[in-house]
Amino acid sequence: MSLSEHLQTTRRPATSDAEWASFVARFDAEFPRLERLYRRLYGDNRRADAQLEALVTDASTSWQERPAELRALDDWRAANPDWFQSNQMLGGVCYVDLYAGDLSGLRERIPYLKELGLTYLHLMPLFLAPEENSDGGYAVSSYRDVNPALGTMDDLTALATELRANGISLVVDFIFNHTSNEHEWARKALARDPEFENFYWIFPDREMPDAYERTTREIFPDDHPGSFIPLPDGRWVWATFYSFQWDLNYRNPAVFRAMAGEMLFLANRGVDILRMDAVAFIWKQLGTTCESLPEAHLLLQAFNAVCRIAAPSLLFKSEAIVHPDEVVRYISPEECQLSYNPLQMALIWNSLATRDVRLLSQALERRHRIPTGTAWVNYVRSHDDIGWTFADEDAAEFGINGFDHRRFLNAYYVNRFPGSFARGVPFQDNPKTGDCRISGTTASLAGLEAGDAGAVGRILLAHSIILSTGGIPLLYLGDEVGQLNDYGYLDVPAHRDDSRWVGRPAYPAERYASRHDPSTDAGRIFEGLEHLIRVRSSTPEFAGGALIAWRTGNPRVLAYERGRGGSRVVAFVNVGDDPEFVAGKVFSALSETPTDLITGAAVYVRQGVLLAAHQVMWLRG
Repeated sequence: MSLSEHLQTTRRPATSDAEWASFVARFDAEFPRLERLYRRLYGDNRRADAQLEALVTDASTSWQERPAELRALDDWRAANPDWFQSNQMLGGVCYVDLYAGDLSGLRERIPYLKELGLTYLHLMPLFLAPEENSDGGYAVSSYRDVNPALGTMDDLTALATELRANGISLVVDFIFNHTSNEHEWARKALARDPEFENFYWIFPDREMPDAYERTTREIFPDDHPGSFIPLPDGRWVWATFYSFQWDLNYRNPAVFRAMAGEMLFLANRGVDILRMDAVAFIWKQLGTTCESLPEAHLLLQAFNAVCRIAAPSLLFKSEAIVHPDEVVRYISPEECQLSYNPLQMALIWNSLATRDVRLLSQALERRHRIPTGTAWVNYVRSHDDIGWTFADEDAAEFGINGFDHRRFLNAYYVNRFPGSFARGVPFQDNPKTGDCRISGTTASLAGLEAGDAGAVGRILLAHSIILSTGGIPLLYLGDEVGQLNDYGYLDVPAHRDDSRWVGRPAYPAERYASRHDPSTDAGRIFEGLEHLIRVRSSTPEFAGGALIAWRTGNPRVLAYERGRGGSRVVAFVNVGDDPEFVAGKVFSALSETPTDLITGAAVYVRQGVLLAAHQVMWLRG
C-alpha cells in the first residue's frame, strides 16, 4: 500500500468531504518535501518506512482533531503570510510563576498586557519538570502535562483561547534536544527497555564517549566534565547540558516521530509559536563538534514540513547562540521563520559600555538581512545570560582583539572596571580561559541599581533599537518598569549556583503600581517606553525587516533607515553620555525639516544636529 493509499484509511467518519479534500490537497503539496527530507535523514529501509507510515497517521489524526477555531486561524494566516512582520507586533516574555503565580493569575493580567500593546506572549518553560534541578524548566518530564504548581493543560488551552481573543499569540519553549532524566522515556531507558534505550545516546562503557569527547566541547563544566555522565548501572548517557538532561537520539526515526507528535499536540492546544531550544546540538556525528551539523537543519526542516501538513499556522523560532554566520543558517520559511537576534542584543550592550556604535552599525549593515518571509526577534536581554557573540574577524576590522574585548566587557558588566555603571553578575566564570557570561536585569545592567544618572536614558535607548530595526521586539516583562536584580536567588538551594536567577525577579508589584507616576524611575521608564511603542505601532515604515545602515561620521551615533511604500524613517541614536554632533551633510538625503516622530517636532538639519546624551530621533521627511 502506498502512503497516499494509507492516508485514505486514516479519514474519520465525522470529517466532511470538503474538510478532507482541503487536507488531502495540502498533504499532496507538502508531503513530498517531508518525504525527501526524511529519506535524507533515515534512508529507505523497513524501519524508516514503518515510522513514516505511522507519522502520516499521526499527522492526519492530529489535523482531524484540530479545533475549528484553529483551522480558521490557519486559513487566515495563509492569506496573510506577513502577519508576524507587522509594526504592531510586540512581544513579552515571562515565567508564569514569577510573574503571575499560575496560569489563572496570568489570565488576570491580560488587560495589562493589552495596555502595554502585546501581540505575542512567550511563557518560559511550564511543563512538568523535576522539582529539584529542573534548569528553570528546561528539563522536561512530560510535554503533555503542565507543572501542577502552574495549573493544567486545560488551563493552558483556556489561556491560549483568551489570549487569541485579545489578539495575542502564545509562544512556548519546545525543548527537543533533550528530556529530563525523569521523563517516561528516560525511566524506561534506565530500566533497559530496548525500545527506549535507543531514544538516548547510551553506551555500556567509556569507549564511544571518549571518542566523541575528543571533538566536542564542555558546555557546563561546573556541572560535569565532557559530554557524558555515568548512570548508576555503569553505563554512560549523553548529557550536553546538565547531568539531568539526557540528549535525544535523532538518528532513531522513532524519536523524530515521537517529537513531531508532541509538537502537534501543543499546536492543537492553541500554541502559535514554538521556541526551538538549543537547535545547534540536535544531531551528533563522531569526529565533529556535534554542533550545527547539516542534519540539524534537515531535522528542523522535516519538523516544519510535518507542521505545514497538520498545523500550518504554527511557526518555529530558533534559539541558536552561535557564530553570527551560523545563526542565519537556521532562518528560512522552510526551517525557522523567526530567530532570536543575539548579535544585535550583545552589540547594544557593547555600544553602551564602549560608547561606540561601530560594531553595531557594521552588524546592521552586514548581518541584519534575512530571507523574505522571516523575521528577527529583537531583544535587550532574555532570561538567560549575555554572551559576547560578535565575530572576531568583524572586530578585527576596527583593530579590536576579540578575546581581549570580551574580557573587558565581562569586567565592565560585573563592575570590575573603573567607572562602570553596570551591576551584572558573572555566569560560568572561568578564570583559566577568561570565558564568562553576564547575568542581570536590564535596569541593573544599565546603571539604575548603581544610581547612575544616565540609566533611564540607556534603558529607553536600548529598547528604541529593538523597536525600530525590524522584526518582533521582545520585552522581558518587568523590565518596562525598571525591575532590579534579585539577589534572593542565593538563598534558594536549587538556584544559588546558577547566577542567571538574579535576572529573573518576581513580579515587581511596587514598580507596576507607580508606572504612571513620572516622579519615579518606574514611571519614567514606563512612560517613555509606552510612548515609543505607540509611535512604532503608528509608523508603517517600521513593518517588515528591510534596513539600510547610515554612517554618521560620529562613532557615538548610530543611524539606520527604515522604509515602506516610498516613505522612510531614519533613526539616530546617541549612545554617549554627553551631547554629540552629527554634521549636516549626513542628513542630505532628508528634507530640510524632517519630523521627529518621537517628539512630533520639526528638526532643522541642514546645519547639523546636536543630540543630547542618550537621545533617540526617528526622523521622517
